[in-house]
Amino acid sequence: MKTRMIIASTLLALMSGSALSAELKVGSANMPSYLDPGRDHSNVGSQFYYNSFDVLIDKDAETAETTFRPGLATEWKLVEPTVMELKLRQGVVFQNGDPMTADDVIFSLNRMLQPTFKPYIVRAKDRLGNFDRAEKVDEHTIRIVAKRPEPLWETLINMQQLMIMPEKYTKALTGDPNVAEDADFEAFSLAPVGTGPYKISQFVPGEKLVWERHDAFWGDKAPFEKVTVSYVPEMASRITALKNKEVDIITNVPPDQLSTIEADSNLKIASDVTPLFHILIFNTQNDVMKDPKFRQAISYAVDRETLNQALWLGKAVVPSTHTYKQFGELYMPDVKTFEYDLEKAKKLLAESSYKGEEIRMDTAAGYYTNGLLAMQAIAEMWNAIGIKTRINVDDKWTGGDPTMMVRNWSNPMYFADPFGSFGVMWAPEGPSEGEGRFKTDEAYAKTWEKFRFSEKVEDRKAAYAELMDRIKQDPPMLVLYQPYESWAMQKGIQWAPKPGHIPYVLDFRAGSISVASN
Repeated sequence: MKTRMIIASTLLALMSGSALSAELKVGSANMPSYLDPGRDHSNVGSQFYYNSFDVLIDKDAETAETTFRPGLATEWKLVEPTVMELKLRQGVVFQNGDPMTADDVIFSLNRMLQPTFKPYIVRAKDRLGNFDRAEKVDEHTIRIVAKRPEPLWETLINMQQLMIMPEKYTKALTGDPNVAEDADFEAFSLAPVGTGPYKISQFVPGEKLVWERHDAFWGDKAPFEKVTVSYVPEMASRITALKNKEVDIITNVPPDQLSTIEADSNLKIASDVTPLFHILIFNTQNDVMKDPKFRQAISYAVDRETLNQALWLGKAVVPSTHTYKQFGELYMPDVKTFEYDLEKAKKLLAESSYKGEEIRMDTAAGYYTNGLLAMQAIAEMWNAIGIKTRINVDDKWTGGDPTMMVRNWSNPMYFADPFGSFGVMWAPEGPSEGEGRFKTDEAYAKTWEKFRFSEKVEDRKAAYAELMDRIKQDPPMLVLYQPYESWAMQKGIQWAPKPGHIPYVLDFRAGSISVASN
């Protein structure tokens, strides 16, 4: 397997005369309760790991096209169909001062490939099930062993979940310093240490995160001496803080607030259609929801283009199927899985087992931009064809609650392959089936296997199209749109989300952000 080498981009100039001394302040709509890249797959947590942690195989985030490049591994190759060998970068230092060794890399990988900590078991199951173990060859060489030939080697090794952490530091956090215990991993999530350009100097769960420059970072030095991210949940408060220059950047600005920002000559906007779907999930195992015709009816009744115009000013992307441009050869916009057809919705509803029961629609108050507004609009669309609804606003997750009928959720692109978005959620024995709201059968599992492990792209595409047809005929969910997300900032800041990142990454590394001279 050929390793593609990319020459590092030129470091952008920051604040003439003081390029490495600035402080950045961010007002965030959400803040996680822990920080551990292995266990986390939330939209909130995913914002923060790229600044503090590194992967073995990196990729160029400047483009949606996937181009891999050296990270903590300088080269890699397949030595057997199921064995990849990687050469480790020398001179890497963790943020606590410990040198990174092959043992740290093996520890980091095997905590996910052979997990004992329950949160790691969950993440390993939904995306790392084909990897058996990591082995040390020598002080600068490791191998990763798969159970069967793997078509997505680099893609999976690039995942956030396989970021590298220090073994001795982690084991010493609690209990026996020679044994990795569950309590160690819990403690690590509150005091994480990586190899990236910023160390986490302070973390108050749900409230605040402070980064400081890691001066021993192996790559280009971080442009800021300090970055403070504060939890500011109310949109009006975030905008006020930005206008008063209490913060430099704010997250999650809905489209209806863009004109307010643009009217202020001191402020600016950066926006992007993020690689994430807002979706509705249906509890296919609930008695009221079990009839596929009813779920087809409520899917056909949702006018997603109207939602786009009303909530996103027409700037979101309404897909025909579960696919992203970042999938490259597996991008399949010609597949028609999700459609609006009101007459078909009415016909299917009349043919279904629905008898006028109240449909509970669960949603959180502010987790998703425009999430509550979308649910209110969808309820009206369903009411119009005779479906009784009740919106239940509660921040508690109800995806595994058997009384849940419908709720909004998101389906991010965790990595650039259909497996990394649809598959992570809807594979056989994946999270949706594991929580009891979705059930696969033998035919579905066989098609999934063909999609997941076929070597030829044409075979994977054909199998994925089959899976999408299954979703259309017996829908466990409806993809609404890719949201058009915006960040607002002081006018002198040059920053924007990068198309090659997973959703919401706050990339403050060298070359990714600059500040104009005064």
